[in-house]
Amino acid sequence: MKCYLFILFLLIFIITILGNMTIIIAYKLSLNLQTPMYYFLANFSILEICYVSITSPKMLSILISQDRSISLYGCATQLFGGLLLGGAECYILTSMAYDRYNAICQPLVYNRIMNKTACRLLLLWSYLMGMLSAVTHTSLTFRLPFCSSDINHFFCDVPPLLKLACTDTWVNELVIFALGSYLVTSSVLLILISYIYIITAVFRIQSSVGRMKAFSTCTSHLIVVTIFYGSIFFVYLKPKSKYKLENDRVVSVLYTTVAPLLNPFIYSIRNNEMKLAISKLPKKLNVLKIKCVSRQKKKY
Repeated sequence: MKCYLFILFLLIFIITILGNMTIIIAYKLSLNLQTPMYYFLANFSILEICYVSITSPKMLSILISQDRSISLYGCATQLFGGLLLGGAECYILTSMAYDRYNAICQPLVYNRIMNKTACRLLLLWSYLMGMLSAVTHTSLTFRLPFCSSDINHFFCDVPPLLKLACTDTWVNELVIFALGSYLVTSSVLLILISYIYIITAVFRIQSSVGRMKAFSTCTSHLIVVTIFYGSIFFVYLKPKSKYKLENDRVVSVLYTTVAPLLNPFIYSIRNNEMKLAISKLPKKLNVLKIKCVSRQKKKY
């Protein structure tokens, strides 16, 4: 059984890396994708690659070698990285919603509002919020005395680590709920406000074709938001007494392995511009290969 799971999760890991790398390369090589929407999507794909690279290798190692051990520093690094990337994803998704709001509701001033500086500042803000979450939770969690070293999970996360604590963890739970509520609720609220304005603006469009085109740029984002925030709410925003390892482990698999796998397909299948850019990638990569070969020949 474990052999089959190893093969399954290895395939998921490889396809996730290749799928998100395809989006990043398509963004870099396609002039038509040099817009804020695809800038955030490319950075979101980078986060997804980093995220699965933190969680999946150790899980695959456990499945193939039966070695469940992880060093204290390794566990802390895994926890810190997961929280940093997860927090950053919240606000990159929020930035993508804000971008769609400006594109649909304020098209005449869109290029002025969503300029390169604004996009970079939004990305920086996303990472700063992720850093706040990572530093806070990692430092508080590893100050606790642990009665056991058996995490009984496939990666180091806050809820299963709190289960191992020998002391009362109400402070940690309060901080998780307070900071998690702020990060998640503020980002979800901003996304909801953006889509209220978007839906209002779309219904004012008289052409049905125009309405469908406007909605098509948002549906992929909404699907990803639903998967991501649904799992976050289920795992983190509840007290330890209601934490059930078996249920949350399944949900953890959803947002650590399945969601990063689905995201590139969701965006590429439902986006004509991305599909066109991906279809042209072999030709563009071949041109780049020819140019590199010709440069090397000139050197010699």
